[in-house]
Amino acid sequence: MAADISAAKAQHAPHAPSVRFEHLTKTYPGGSRRPATIAVEDVTLSIPAGSLTVLVGSSGSGKTTLLRTVNRMVTPTSGRVLIDDNDIAGLDAVKLRRTIGYVMQESGLLPHRKVIDNIATVPRLNGVKKAPAHERAYELMDLVGLDHQLAARYPAELSGGQQQRVGVARALAASPRLLLMDEPFGAVDPIVRADLQREVRRLQYQLGITILFVTHDIAEALTLGDKIVVLAQKGRIAQQGTGAELLTRPADDFVANFLGLDAGRGLHLMNSDGVQLVMDADERPIGRLSGPGR
Repeated sequence: MAADISAAKAQHAPHAPSVRFEHLTKTYPGGSRRPATIAVEDVTLSIPAGSLTVLVGSSGSGKTTLLRTVNRMVTPTSGRVLIDDNDIAGLDAVKLRRTIGYVMQESGLLPHRKVIDNIATVPRLNGVKKAPAHERAYELMDLVGLDHQLAARYPAELSGGQQQRVGVARALAASPRLLLMDEPFGAVDPIVRADLQREVRRLQYQLGITILFVTHDIAEALTLGDKIVVLAQKGRIAQQGTGAELLTRPADDFVANFLGLDAGRGLHLMNSDGVQLVMDADERPIGRLSGPGR
C-alpha cells in the first residue's frame, strides 16, 4: 500500500528523487575510558520517490544519524547512500547540501538576519542576486502562510510557530527535490504543532517532493507518514509500512509497545444522541466521526 501511494505521488512529481541506504554503519570511535559507539549498524532501507517517509524511534535508535548521512553532515563508517541510484560519496558535500532542503528543531535561523534574508540564504549562496532572491522569499512566505509584514523582523521577534515556518521556507528556497526534517516541531506547543503538521502534508502534496522526516513521536508519525519506519536501537528496522499496516499488524511486542497498543491506544465508538463519539480505552471521548448525516 505504501508503494502504491508513493507511486501516485511520484507521477505527480516526476523529478522527486528516491533515497536508498545500503548496509550503512556509523561508528563513533571511543577513547581510553570509553568504548566505540555504534550509532547505526548495517541498515538497508529504501525511501520511495515522492513519498513522505517518517523515521520514528526513541533515543539511541539512530534516526537522526541516518537522516544526516543523506546530506553528508555525517559520513558513514561503511555502506553507502544513494539518491536516484547515485552514490553521494562522490559528490561535492557543499553543493549537495545546497540541493537538499533541511529543517531542524528550533528552526536554526540566523539570529542577526531578518526573516527575508534568512529565507534567501541558499539562493544568495548560489549566486542569485538580492532582488530575485527576495522575490523568491516573498513567494515562499505566501506558500507557508507568513504575512509579508514579518519580512523585516528578526527571529527573536517571532513566535515559535512563525520561526518554524521561516525555517521551512528557507529550506524550500532553492526548490529542492528532497527535504530533510529533523524533529522540526518538537519545541512548539501542541496546537501550533498540529497546524504545522497539516502544512507539511499540504506542501508535500502541492510540491510533490520527497520528504524524509524524523520524530520520536508515534502520533506525529501516524499523522504524517505515507511510509513509517520504526527503528529500534542502532537503526535496526523493527517494522516499516503504512500507519494502518503497523496498527493492524505490529511485527512484535516492541512495535506494539512503541505504538502504544498496550497503553490504551485502542479506540471504539459510542452513539450519543445520534452522534458517533470516538472513545479511548478509559471511556473518555476524544473526538467524533464526521461525514454525511453525522
